[in-house]
Amino acid sequence: MALADLNQLRTFVVLYELRSVTAAADRLHVTQPTVSYTLRRLREKFGDELFRREGHDMVPTAKATALFAPLHEALAQIDQTVSDPDAFEPAGFSGELALGLTSIGEQTFLPPIMELLAHEAASPHLSVQRLDADLVEDGLVRGSIDLALSVSMIGSPRLWRTHVRAVEYVALCSAEHPLPDTAPDMFTGRHFVRVSARGGHIFPLQVLTEHGLMPQVSLTVEEYATVPAVLKATDLVVLMPRHVAEVFRGWFTGLQIFDLPWPGHSTPVSLYTRREASLGSAQKWFRSIVLDAVAAGEFRRRAA
Repeated sequence: MALADLNQLRTFVVLYELRSVTAAADRLHVTQPTVSYTLRRLREKFGDELFRREGHDMVPTAKATALFAPLHEALAQIDQTVSDPDAFEPAGFSGELALGLTSIGEQTFLPPIMELLAHEAASPHLSVQRLDADLVEDGLVRGSIDLALSVSMIGSPRLWRTHVRAVEYVALCSAEHPLPDTAPDMFTGRHFVRVSARGGHIFPLQVLTEHGLMPQVSLTVEEYATVPAVLKATDLVVLMPRHVAEVFRGWFTGLQIFDLPWPGHSTPVSLYTRREASLGSAQKWFRSIVLDAVAAGEFRRRAA
């Protein structure tokens, strides 16, 4: 394959990832007319429009979507073949990495990740993007994020996955308004904060629905960030993962954790990346950093 053909395919991959001629030109260090010219050549080559402009986005056609995964992987393998894997030096790395996290993932996982990065003496620009569970696979495959941490179970042959932490749900509330001892009727007369399941935490909604507690929900919010302050100021109760509740209790004195009267274990937190062959040296190194920072219990032993 001629070098010109490789450059055309690289332009296609970047345009698919970024959905913008301007952004693709910036990443490829070429002009916008060059990207537009290359796109015309690609359209002729594949006999398909490949991208349709919708507003400010270049939306891929079905043909482009089918082409992306094999072309992305092929280019990644070529890059790995012509580069020296031993030449990667974390201490000198200053590139950009993108990590997908939920709001509570930012609060619980980001501090240890940043601490470990500091010890590595690396200086990457880490971009943390808010995670929507339904878009994890698309974001990873397109390359808009390099890694993602999620409780969603995504069984895709296009992704690499490993579990990093067990998830046990508990109740959290103000110590000034404690719950009674753990029992099926412990929530009688109490009201709940319900947090959106957009990030993949569907267990609280399932429990509230299954046990007829939805009528006792008096506040619904999109994120967990304000929940501790709300709990301190009221007698409301929230259901959340124990590891998150312990972080909130450390930040806000006067919060108390209670075990649930029903089985509280949900799907574990998992780390996702693209398949091994599609990862660069920096992404593999970053994956090892994240694993060291967030893996807990039996999963830490597996990661070691």
